[in-house]
Amino acid sequence: MATSPLPLEDEALWMDDGASGDDVSKMSTEEITIRTKMLNEQIRYMKSEILHVQHEIQAKKQQIKENTDKIKVNKAHPHLVSHVVELLDINPAELGEEDGANVDLYSQRKGKTAVIKTSTRQTFFLPLIGLVEPKSCPGDLVGVNKDSHIILETLPPMYDARVSAMEVVDRPTEEYSDIGGLDKQIQEMVEAVVLPLTHKEKFTNIGISPPKGVLLYGPPGTGKTLLARACAAQTKATFLKLAGPQLVQMFIGEGAKLVRDAFSLAKEKAPAIVFIDELDAIGTKRFNSEKAGDREVQRTMLELLSQLDGFSSRADIKVIAATNRVDVLDPPC
Repeated sequence: MATSPLPLEDEALWMDDGASGDDVSKMSTEEITIRTKMLNEQIRYMKSEILHVQHEIQAKKQQIKENTDKIKVNKAHPHLVSHVVELLDINPAELGEEDGANVDLYSQRKGKTAVIKTSTRQTFFLPLIGLVEPKSCPGDLVGVNKDSHIILETLPPMYDARVSAMEVVDRPTEEYSDIGGLDKQIQEMVEAVVLPLTHKEKFTNIGISPPKGVLLYGPPGTGKTLLARACAAQTKATFLKLAGPQLVQMFIGEGAKLVRDAFSLAKEKAPAIVFIDELDAIGTKRFNSEKAGDREVQRTMLELLSQLDGFSSRADIKVIAATNRVDVLDPPC
């Protein structure tokens, strides 16, 4: 009569009864087979437990590493935001030397030094610039240690949120074939805007200075904006869309600041095309007026003209302006 094997949960199978070799020799073949199966099951169970514990250890190590990084980040001291006012070159050989004079350790240093102004409106002179390369320019935004004021990091330039929203993130997909009846205007736009951006060397070899922008005028719905987007798509340039009424601000200097920030963003992401719609909102003819609003509009227009024809103008930034009222524009526009 065959006996059924004991279940694995039976404690009798797992108890060490101190069986010796003599006891095993007294077991029957069936009992030895049962004990062998039990040991194999026990080995298989222990292996799976070891593998499970190893996975848990690995997960715990990863969790400890993440928590350590979080603690390290939370312990880091915040940087003080500052602006670079001026960069100075110190050369001890040019300072001269007097007999019996006290020797200043700072005067023996050679290299770049900086003058910074913090967000707390304090000005500091830094004999040592810090941990960044001495390539900063006056006006750059930097992060400094709040105690030693050593420059720790160069920060990206800050732009007005309204200016950042002017950038068209999705690249225009319009093509010239989407525009009908404007073959002559398309050819002129290609020569004035597209070719100077895509084949700049041709203009340099010929000795021709390409135009800095074009003015599109005509009734509403004639394809002025579509033509500008098609040019931006063909040049793969950054496209900034400004609206003339958007540049008319209440406070003095706000409109001019928007224009400056818009062109600064265009310079950073050059080649770029700046499209100004409804130019007549800020480009009307100048006249004598005692109203603050009229004078502010004229300041904004003068800032736009300065960006177009000033010392800081660049060949890889093109301006396309559109208007329905070309008759009211100021002649310089």
